Amino acid sequence: QVQVVESGGGLVQTGESLRLSCVASGTAFRINDMAWYRQAPGKQRELVALITRDGSANYGDSVKGRFTISRENANAKITVYLQMNSLKPEDTARYYCKVERFSSSYWGQGTQVTVSS
Repeated sequence: QVQVVESGGGLVQTGESLRLSCVASGTAFRINDMAWYRQAPGKQRELVALITRDGSANYGDSVKGRFTISRENANAKITVYLQMNSLKPEDTARYYCKVERFSSSYWGQGTQVTVSS
């Protein structure tokens, strides 16, 4: 079983930065892709960024050049970060972390990011 906990959200102004953290604990064995998704009210959940086991990263078009995903591996947990720069009001959403292990996916409860104009 994998536990997933996000943190780091908050209220910021346009142009400011935030760093989100996601800790996947319970076991780090065979945790593969880790990703950040977001969901705004009335919209579908969308992929923000993904990082593979070997550190390769992919980003959604709307965040390329502004967001950076990174990953730290440890014995019993893995932490994935999302550095968000030059935030815009349209980045306002609840951000969720998703962890892939074998054929299962594990989600956290999310952390709210609000960007005021």
